[in-house]
Amino acid sequence: MTCRWAFVVLLALAASATLSAVELRTPTVAAFDRYVRATEAQLRMEPFLRVGSLPPARRAEVLALVNRGELSIDVVKTLEGDREIDVPGGMIHHWVGTVFVPGATIDQALKLLQDYDHHERIYSPSIAKSKLLSRNGDRFRFFLRYAMTKVITVVVNSEHEANFTRGADRAEGWIHSTRIAEVENPNTPGEREKPVGNDDGYMWRLNTYWRLLARDGGLYIQCESISLTRGIPTGFGWIIGPFVTSIPKESLTFTLETTRKQLVRAS
Repeated sequence: MTCRWAFVVLLALAASATLSAVELRTPTVAAFDRYVRATEAQLRMEPFLRVGSLPPARRAEVLALVNRGELSIDVVKTLEGDREIDVPGGMIHHWVGTVFVPGATIDQALKLLQDYDHHERIYSPSIAKSKLLSRNGDRFRFFLRYAMTKVITVVVNSEHEANFTRGADRAEGWIHSTRIAEVENPNTPGEREKPVGNDDGYMWRLNTYWRLLARDGGLYIQCESISLTRGIPTGFGWIIGPFVTSIPKESLTFTLETTRKQLVRAS
């Protein structure tokens, strides 16, 4: 078993080197932007929490799950009309997760989510560095360094813009990445950023959408993530596929579970 695992690691590292320097092309970005526009249009029209649009039996199942303190997470696919949006040269990963925190408040959750100077401590090891760059009311600009490991480790520097809005019993934050650069040789004297859009393609875009709803003696928290990565080249799917396809779900799971634990301590 040990020898087999070592062989897999070596193959993954070799594949990483072979797959370097893929270019993010204009049609790929355009397709992602179309997908985001269609998704955001749906978010404006649909129930505040996605669980509200589920069939009654599934809705009851999800609510029972989160009220037991567990996470509900599902893959999502936005369509234009009844057709999928083709993404040449790339893949879109769209997930939505929901948790419930008894006794938690909107103020507590917003304080946590907007504490960008300390996300490196709160969400470690997924976030290795963080910094608030600027704030204008409910608009934020911030920096995050992500460290993602799945056999291979990928580190990216990213900048984001967040816009939060608040109502009497709810709040939401829409966050769009504005710059993502993969880091070569991180935390060494040889550290450098690869050219933006000309790297291994493990994260090209990342948007997140937070929704907070105060109900039932606590707080429902929904986080939706839409990310863009390279496509999976023929012959490398069994090596690269698990990283590209599983990291978005695992990252969202970690973020929501960590947020819930932090709020449980605070409430």
